[in-house]
Amino acid sequence: MSAVLVESGPDAGAIWHFGEPNQEQRALAAGNGWADLSHRAVVSVSGGDRIKWLNDMMTQELATLPTGQWSQTLLLDAQGHIEQQLFLVDDGLTLWLHTEAVKVEELVTYLNKMKFMLDVDVRDQSAHFAVLRAPGPADSLGGPYALLPREELPERVAAYKSAGYLQVGSWALEAERIAAGRARILLETDHKSIPNELGFLHTAVHMNKGCYRGQETVAKVYNLGRPPRRLVLLHLDGTMVHMPEHGAKVALDGKEIGYIGSMARHYELGPIALAVIKRSVPAEATLDIDGVSATQEIIVATD
Repeated sequence: MSAVLVESGPDAGAIWHFGEPNQEQRALAAGNGWADLSHRAVVSVSGGDRIKWLNDMMTQELATLPTGQWSQTLLLDAQGHIEQQLFLVDDGLTLWLHTEAVKVEELVTYLNKMKFMLDVDVRDQSAHFAVLRAPGPADSLGGPYALLPREELPERVAAYKSAGYLQVGSWALEAERIAAGRARILLETDHKSIPNELGFLHTAVHMNKGCYRGQETVAKVYNLGRPPRRLVLLHLDGTMVHMPEHGAKVALDGKEIGYIGSMARHYELGPIALAVIKRSVPAEATLDIDGVSATQEIIVATD
């Protein structure tokens, strides 16, 4: 079967599946799948001050990041709300970022405003470089990732095919991400989202690094209280015909207590979703999404 494309959302235009989504998910889980992520934006940051400069702005500790090792970081506003979710790697000369395509203009504009007199050069390289989800066991970031010039894509794709690796679509990638409980900007986030709610502490936020914009909120919530909401993995009633849509209301006893971020049919777990709900909701409570019942699997603690 020919590729079926994603019609809407942050992956619009990318491959959704090739007709056998369960087979694609199994290949991905076995480390034998790869995916074309060339719809994502790529940004380069070069110059001698790049590491310290970015480290001062981001939630992750980048000063000690080993060359060639991928990491995840967030860019927050002054109130601690999530503005950017970035995946990055430094090759010794340039620090490369990949992010959502609809967020890249905002990101590049902000970074260029913050350069001042420092030795840094920020460029949107999306037209010249692409990201792939490379074959191999899934890591904690959703990789392994491969970054390469776009003119090398045909050669790399041919190499994967000759090695017997199966190309998979975003259905498989999203099912794996949701099952692993990894939040994604634009889907699990809204204008109020802070890292503490979404399981980003210790994965995209370094709790012992120096000051960055929004750190006060992150530290205050971490040390003195708990976030008002929490990310949760939902296991939905498998008898349902249609999956809930992004933004669908989550209810308990007829009262709205959150919203659906992402959903997928997993090859082993069945219908699953990531939702953001009130922290006070009991962990054992069965929730309702448009008449579909759902049980919880805890990601962010209730207390």
